[in-house]
Amino acid sequence: MPASRAPSVSGADTPALSTRGLNKNFGSLVVARDISIALPQGARYALIGPNGAGKTTLINLITGMLRPDSGRIQLGADDITAVKPHQRVKRGLVRTFQINTLFPQLTALEAVVLAVSERRGLARNFWRGITAFPDAVDEAYNILKSLSLGEAATRLTRELAYGQQRLLEIALALATRPKVLLLDEPAAGVPRDESADLFAAIAALPRDITVLFIEHDMNLVFRFASRIIVMVQGAVLLEGTPQEIGVDPRVREVYLGGAQHG
Repeated sequence: MPASRAPSVSGADTPALSTRGLNKNFGSLVVARDISIALPQGARYALIGPNGAGKTTLINLITGMLRPDSGRIQLGADDITAVKPHQRVKRGLVRTFQINTLFPQLTALEAVVLAVSERRGLARNFWRGITAFPDAVDEAYNILKSLSLGEAATRLTRELAYGQQRLLEIALALATRPKVLLLDEPAAGVPRDESADLFAAIAALPRDITVLFIEHDMNLVFRFASRIIVMVQGAVLLEGTPQEIGVDPRVREVYLGGAQHG
């Protein structure tokens, strides 16, 4: 399979996130093969592919959960290949997970205030209660409102509808002020009538945040992604607009099963 090539960029055109020639093997098992991508500032990219294609492996490499055997990763102009995961978060590279990891005993507002306080270095004083952090409360509430969670601010996270819990995960990520947001199947387990609202909230995120999301629902992918990266067997098969991906016979063969998308 021919290697994917990331476009050459410089100066003001520096991608928000890029990889160059990422490779990862587990013994004889190749899980990442010469992966090169470049996400422009403010882009909304989808990462798709059949099960086992290497999508989550790529996210794990980007976030530092796995170390590549070769290649490099850049956040803006900075090489972060050897930077530890928690340091990548502080630099603005933030991930949400498919598995719900919220705080069941906290309200939605308390959870986001805690995340804001952690970013500000105040989390050690959280025992004093959120009223001790009025600025953090204001910021947290504004984040919740931006995701249509304002009315749920005082509800315990365990009492929220599942779609609201997934939005709260995004709110916790936004509290870190990310430059690049990585979403691992944000609509997984969300009822179909709520998933479109969830993705509408993602699409409405500030344009200074670059988004890369993994999603299996092709209707959501083709509706909300500006560009799509298709992975097969640990490598990038191709990248293009939804229109280009929808008519490409290679994609229909290996992933879409012949389905047509507008």
